[in-house]
Amino acid sequence: MNRRRTILYSILLVASGIMQAQDKSDGELAKATQNPLAAMISLPFQNNTSYNIGPHKRAQNILNIQPVIPASISEKYNLINRVIAPIITQPSSFEDNSTSGLGDINYTAWVSPKKAGKIIPGIGPVFQLPTASSKSLGSKEFGIGPSIVALSMIDKWVGGIVVNNIWTFGDVSENKFLFQYFVNYNLPKAWYLVSGPIITANWNATESNKWIVPFGGGAGKVFRIGKQPININAHLYYNAVRPDGWAKVQSRLQVQFLFPTKKS
Repeated sequence: MNRRRTILYSILLVASGIMQAQDKSDGELAKATQNPLAAMISLPFQNNTSYNIGPHKRAQNILNIQPVIPASISEKYNLINRVIAPIITQPSSFEDNSTSGLGDINYTAWVSPKKAGKIIPGIGPVFQLPTASSKSLGSKEFGIGPSIVALSMIDKWVGGIVVNNIWTFGDVSENKFLFQYFVNYNLPKAWYLVSGPIITANWNATESNKWIVPFGGGAGKVFRIGKQPININAHLYYNAVRPDGWAKVQSRLQVQFLFPTKKS
């Protein structure tokens, strides 16, 4: 009987150790998902919904399919390739209906050091590709501009910024700015709190209609289905500054498939 108890106790200790190791691994993955420059392949599906837009109070929905693929370009530097392909449902300003399809695709290439310091930087170009299936879903113009990312990881905190500005060439000649700050606080068992509002400016618009400035946040968790790690988070934001007729409230739901290597 004592031998059986010893065996059972040993099995429970091993199982507990495996669970604790997996919790730690998932917690490290959670921090990696919060780092735009992490050397880890991932496939996020980010759904953004803005509510009650225009005179007909319709919703705009943008599903961003945004794979991130890092590549080593030297002993010291990685190239972080990020593509954002938006699937858009855009409400009409004149009729009680919407148009759906592909918007203009963005591609960003950040060069970032492999060895992390107190601040992890990345810099490179951002391109807009004229892939919109309709003029109501994008300008259908080629664009280019600079992009900068910087972040820091301190204990349970991960915070940083992403900034870019795109100029396009054509009849519309867009000039648009994006600034995102992100702050994450990591909790036990791979849970985390997050605030990552995306602030945008259309420099071609009138002064009162240039900016969208949201405030808010949400929560997320890394978990596994079988051996596949998945990151999921949900956010809610209030647009404190917005163009005329634009949404006061927007939500974000993201599901991200992770493909870590031993070095990630």
